[in-house]
Amino acid sequence: MLLTMSSPTFAELDALSTEELRERAFARARENHDVKFYWSVLRHLPDADEAAALDGAPNSIGPTIDEAVALWRELEGRDLGEQEPLLRAAFIDYLSK
Repeated sequence: MLLTMSSPTFAELDALSTEELRERAFARARENHDVKFYWSVLRHLPDADEAAALDGAPNSIGPTIDEAVALWRELEGRDLGEQEPLLRAAFIDYLSK
């Protein structure tokens, strides 16, 4: 599905797979250097204990977008379980802004 250049509608975003939503949200966060978004998403993953071990404060020295993406890639392909609806909602919300 091709999204328009204006803000996509909820229906357009909801029609995308969770992986497509993740890719689009991560691309936007990467463009905007939005580390806070990455860490907010990673906290909700089933294996979030790994992410919690890192200091996710957006103004701290340490976590970077590259680290957040690397951690996501380690977890990629794993079942998101009960967290998938929450993650989809977070991606859709982020992309709707």
